[in-house]
Amino acid sequence: MKVSGESLMGSLDYGTDPEKITAIARQLASIQSRGVEVAVVVGGGNIFRGLAAQASGMDRATGDYMGMLATVLNALALQDALEKQDVQTRVQSAIAISEVAEPYIRRRAMRHLEKGRIVIFAAGTGNPFFTTDTAAALRAIEMHAEVILMAKNGVEGVYSADPAKDPDAVFIPEITHMEAIERRLRVMDSTALTLCMENRLPIVVFNMGDERNIDRIVSGDRVGTLVRT
Repeated sequence: MKVSGESLMGSLDYGTDPEKITAIARQLASIQSRGVEVAVVVGGGNIFRGLAAQASGMDRATGDYMGMLATVLNALALQDALEKQDVQTRVQSAIAISEVAEPYIRRRAMRHLEKGRIVIFAAGTGNPFFTTDTAAALRAIEMHAEVILMAKNGVEGVYSADPAKDPDAVFIPEITHMEAIERRLRVMDSTALTLCMENRLPIVVFNMGDERNIDRIVSGDRVGTLVRT
């Protein structure tokens, strides 16, 4: 599952909303208790965004590294919330920060999943110029995931345009990866979307605001937008 930094803000202007993080942890704990192997990639846009820093004159690579550190903060907050739900959780970071997180090691991550632990992948890919969307696609492919769940904040799925700006935007229940790329729809960034297409990895884009949605998706119900080859 990809959790954007914005989805952790709740009604706040920035930072993390404890109630929102607790709600997300509760939903993840629910499906984990059913025997589902769950891995999470967190964004950092609620704290820092490299592109915004670049726009204000900061070196893009420096801004992206700061954004990676922001994802570590979010990962630790989510880990704490999950452990309060009695769920064993491990944070693996793509950049070395051994005092607070394990290094990302693919086989170790897979072993954690086999043991029923939730693994949170922090620090994106560990490289600047790549988004956490790309990290989510990469980690999902490495973990042999069956699907990526793209949690959105207040949006039901994929639309023909930004529903916040265009009142005529039309909800799209199902679309192919290629169509999403060609139409430049806001599923995830094009690098991540191409990775998913090449590896035939489906994506479900859904509204995180409804706490029933993750359980419904895992149960096989159609929720949000399905993106597949």
